[in-house]
This record gives sequence, structure tokens and C-alpha cells, in this order.
Amino acid sequence: MERRLNIAFFWHMHQPLYKDPFTDEYILPWVLFHGTKDYYDMVAILEEFPDIHQTFNLVPSLIEQLNEYGSGRFKDSYRTMSLKEASRLTPDEKKFIVERFFQANHEHMIRPLEGYRELLKKRGLSSDTAEIERRLRYFTVQDTLDLQVLFNLVWIDPAIRQKDPFLKSLYEKGKNFTEGEKNELLAKQIEIINWILPKYREMKDRGIIELTMSPYYHPIMPLLCDTDSAKEATPDIALPINRFKNPDDALEQIKRGIELHRETFGEDPRGLWPPEGSVSMEILPLLKQEGIRWIASDEDILARSIKTPILRDKSGNSKSAFLYRPYTINSSGAPISIVFRDRVLSDLIGFEYGGWDPDDAAGDFVSRLAGIHGLLEDPEAHLVSLVLDGENAWETYRNDGRDFLVSLYSRLSEDPKLRCVTVSEFLKTLPPSDELPRLFAGSWINHNFKVWIGHTEENAAWDLIGEARRALVSKEPKAAEEPSKNEKIEKAWKEIHAAEGSDWFWWYGDEHASMSETEFDELFRSHLKKVYHLIEMAPPASLDIPIITAERGYRPAKPPVGFIDPVFDGEVTNYYEWLAAGKLERTHVGGAMHREKPGEGGFVECILYGFSLDCLFFRFDYLKGLRPFKDRWSFNVNFIHPIQVKVHGEVKYKRSHATLNGGKGEIQIASEDVVELGIPFNTLGVKGGDEARVFIEIEGGVRGFERWPTKGFLIIDIPSEDFERENWMV
Repeated sequence: MERRLNIAFFWHMHQPLYKDPFTDEYILPWVLFHGTKDYYDMVAILEEFPDIHQTFNLVPSLIEQLNEYGSGRFKDSYRTMSLKEASRLTPDEKKFIVERFFQANHEHMIRPLEGYRELLKKRGLSSDTAEIERRLRYFTVQDTLDLQVLFNLVWIDPAIRQKDPFLKSLYEKGKNFTEGEKNELLAKQIEIINWILPKYREMKDRGIIELTMSPYYHPIMPLLCDTDSAKEATPDIALPINRFKNPDDALEQIKRGIELHRETFGEDPRGLWPPEGSVSMEILPLLKQEGIRWIASDEDILARSIKTPILRDKSGNSKSAFLYRPYTINSSGAPISIVFRDRVLSDLIGFEYGGWDPDDAAGDFVSRLAGIHGLLEDPEAHLVSLVLDGENAWETYRNDGRDFLVSLYSRLSEDPKLRCVTVSEFLKTLPPSDELPRLFAGSWINHNFKVWIGHTEENAAWDLIGEARRALVSKEPKAAEEPSKNEKIEKAWKEIHAAEGSDWFWWYGDEHASMSETEFDELFRSHLKKVYHLIEMAPPASLDIPIITAERGYRPAKPPVGFIDPVFDGEVTNYYEWLAAGKLERTHVGGAMHREKPGEGGFVECILYGFSLDCLFFRFDYLKGLRPFKDRWSFNVNFIHPIQVKVHGEVKYKRSHATLNGGKGEIQIASEDVVELGIPFNTLGVKGGDEARVFIEIEGGVRGFERWPTKGFLIIDIPSEDFERENWMV
């Protein structure tokens, strides 16, 4: 009989606490919408494939919010706008709807519905507030009502819509909805929310899935224990003014998470997902103390813990068998098991396969697993861990990912070489025999903590938490003398723990941008303001100042090192043509898994830039899987200093043109395999030694909108005649 390779799918389900602590209103709708679109069907589909055992991680802050939505006793700003009769909306409420109710994947959620497409065309693709306000007058009462319905409707899983006669008829109708239909739809949302947690418990009780947890508000545990832990991966990192070292906070969040998990699912979890795969030696005794048997992290953490790189072939397939073994790690006499995810396989599902034919994607994935089977002398003794976000990827898939998952699970069920198990099932059968000497302190993002600490914004947030925490501690002795205040002290601690969640830091710094980042900043500061309110102290004025700064400049990590003289033919004419150019790289960030999908997928892999003495050049390179790219798209190269100039370009494969607004001079452009652009310096009002500030907007239709950089602007240093002598190349 064929010896079978063990496969562990580990789906991470997480949403931060979206509730304003002063108003008790949810200011963003993503728990509700991912609840109706993703959480239920991700586990319910396994009823069709009972041999596909899987592991799910439900973060306590998500469970708390699902419970409140399910009760029906909640306030949600988006739902309030949805419930209000369209004819009674104020101008500001109508603007809210027209501005925000297109937050859905264009290709898979908006485009299939003619009515939704028409409304988007009426609003336009621009997110500029003034432009949206100008277009509001084109929206009739019926248009606004249709938008209220469509936005909520497309965020319901297609499989649920297809099985429900009312939802199916609503989707087929597509426009001209009634207020009664809208209200029935919104009631159906709450019905679906109440299916979710019981289904997970049922599937757990049937032995098909294992349920794990994370600390309550999804904090970066190593940083709670000691912000200096960031130095291991990044020795020269800039840290907050005041060192944050509070392992008791991490322990409390673990305890509270286990308590809610036990109340919800009837037993304590065996496994725990450290938020963002973030680990350190210091967190291990805390986990062991609370009965956690195993954790998971990223392959890079393993490689750096044992000081051995993961080797891969040109297709990304691992050639390192040690990646597929579980390990044990011991800290202060507290051994705990740990598995490490295959990043390439996990990211193929999370970020790549959405653009493939579902059967081709499933076939490719299973063939890669077969390759791992062939790599191993004893496949039965190995485990391939696939850890990824279980909610955000599916918007880029056809039919919300169901076609892909059905094809994949069918193949896995029938393959005699493969077996899908929960992590605990495998560890029970084959406990780890390999022990790690120590655990490298880092996360699953570049094996460091730079997404959450090190930038001035992130460090400011840590210092604000530390300041509020010290104020709270100073009030505790007095509360002990005044029992009536104990409840307020307890609530204040919950606000501290909520502020320690990773999500606020995700949007601070350079790495990520979102149209909701302002709301995240306000929520973070509101949690800390609430601490001071509860302990009857005036909050510092700094909490009234946004941490996120709208305008900041970045110098590209790879600047030009010499002059270039490209041939304008839309092709990479030779290797040396752009060799001395600088490079703006696609920043793979955003979402829960740190990989950007600018707009809804994007199509530009990188932008090269360089110059001669009198001209600035750009080259747009397409993603490899999209070449040749023949769809129509456009771009704006926006110069904001020293003068304001915009270069607008239109591209349709080999046909392209560019125009200049606000300056004089001829713009060169050519397109085919790449797009090459030339802008004379005299149109920009710059000379050698000056600094140009620029950002680039790319409108790709169904491929979405991209902004380079995601926020702020790029700083391009204009060369002098001595540039090449100062930056000579070997």
C-alpha cells in the first residue's frame, strides 16, 4: 500500500475589534460581511468531503463580534445606512453610501451584475471626494436603494445565494429592488451569522476539524513580552522611547482567549496560532502554562532557528525535507510542539490561484504535493503545513473560491498518496523527535517585526499604550480601596488589551495603505482615550492628534546608478538597456497575509526609472503570468514638487499615447511587452541636484486601481553632470 503524505490545512479567521468604545457602534462592516460570505461556507463545504480533515483558527475578538451580530443587539454604521429608507437619506448619508458601497471585488462581485456595473459607471472609478460629490446628483432614489441592496447581497456567499430561493431571485432580479426586499435581505444576514459558530462546533464534534485560538485581541506576543525582541531580526531597528515589557498582558490575553474558546466550543484548544506567526522564546512558558500543546509559524523562522536555508527549485518547490517535520522547543522546562508552514504552497492559494482556471490550479497544487511525496523517504512521518488566511483570498476567485476548493478537495480525497489531517491528529500519531536549540524571534513576514514596530508611527503608538498602561496601574491601589471602581478598572484593562492588537500597527508605517486607515487610527486612539475616561483622568492631548500622516516621502530602495538611453520600442531590447536604472518594487502587503492586491489583483510587477542628463524615464513591467497584457489601462504620473505636473497615459497593448498637463514638452511612450515613458526635465521645472516628488496612479479596470507608493510620495533626486562619476558601476 502506498505510504501517504500528511497534509494539514490551517485556516486563520480573524477580524479586529471594529467597535467604537465610546458609542458601541461598529464603524466597519467586515465581521458581518465576511461572516455571510466566508466563515460558514469554509467549514460547511467539508460536509461534502468528510475525509478532508482540517484545522481552523478562530480569533476570540472575531468570536465576540459574531456573537454580538448574531444577537441582533448591535449598532453598525454601514448597516444603519443600509436600513434607512432610500428616500429619506440626507445628502451626507447618500454620499456615505455612494462612496463606500462599492467596496467589493470588481471582477467577481460587481461585474457579473449589470445593475451594479451601471451604478459603478455612474459613480466613476475615482475615489476623490470632490468627484464623488459631483456625481451624487446622478443617483436617483431607486439607484441608491439598489446600491444598498447590491452591496449587502454580493457579500453573501454564492453557494448560500443559490440554495436560498429568496436570495437567488434577488440576485437574478439585479435592480429595481423594493424596501421590503431590502429589509428581508438584511434580516437574512443575521440568520446566516447565527449558523457559523454552531457549524464549527458540530464539525469539531464529528472529528472533521480541529479548532485553535489566538490571544484575545490578536497581539504580537513577543512585543508585548519585550519590544527589544525586535532586535534579534533587526539589530539596528529604531524602537519606542520607552521599552514595553509586559508579559503579563500576553498571558492575560491567552487566558481570556482560552476562556471564550471553552465557552463557545465546549473544550480547551490544544493548538494556538501566534498572531502573524510571531514567536520568541519568551512566549513559550506562557503558552505551556495555559495548556497549549502546539503552535505554528513560518518556514523562515525554522530556517533561522536551525541556521539552514530552505532550498527551492526554479518553480518554488521545496527541496528541504526538514521543513515537513514537526519540532519541539523547550524554554524554561516548558516543551511545546511547533510546525512550520510551506510559504510557497500557502501563498499559491492565498494570492496566485485566484487568476487561474480552478481545475488547473487544483491540479498544479496536487502535483506539487506529489513532488514532496517523491522527495521524502518516509512520507508517513512528514507533515506539509499550509497556514493561510481563510477569508480574504476568495474575492479574487471565481464563484468565491468554491470551484477551486471542490476541485482540490475532490483530488485530495481520491489521491492514494495524500492524507489530510488536523495538526493534533498528526502529533498524536507521531510526536516530534527533533528539538530546536532555540526559537528565532520573528514573524511570518520577512522573519522580523518591522510591520508592527520601528517606524515613527508604530513607535508612537507603542509609547501611547505604555503611557496609558502606566496611568492605569497607578490607579489600581485606589480601586482596591473603592470596590465600586473595580469594574471600571477591569474595563480599562480590556481597552489596553484591545489597543495592543496587531491590526492598528498594521496600518501605521510605510507598508500598508487602506481607505479605512483613518478609521483604524481613530479606533486605536479611542481605546486609549477610554482608558483615561474609565480611570477618571484627562487623556493626553497627543491622543487627539492622528498618528497616521497623510504626506510622507520615500526614497526608492534601489536608486539609479548611472545614466541610461533606452530605445523606445516597448520591448527589453537588450540586457544593458535598463541595467543602471532604479527600481520601484511591487510591495506585497495588505490583507491578513501581507501580500498586496492593489485594487483587485493588479498587473504591474515593478516600475523601473532612470534618466539621461535631460530626461526622466519610466518602464512599467507586467506581472509574469499576465504577459502579454492586452487589456486597456491608463496611468497618471503626478509630480507635486517643485511644480505640479501630470502625465496621463493610455495603453492598449501595442497602442499607447501620453499627454502632459501643466507643462511644455514632448512625451515619449511605447508599449508592447513593457511600457516605456520619457519625460523631459524641462517640463518638470527641475535641474540637476533638485528633488522631484511624484506618485503614480494606475487604473486597470477589472484588474483594479494601484498607487505607487501606496501612500505619500516618492522622492527622486535629479542627477547632475557628475552623477555617473559619483555612482560608478563595476
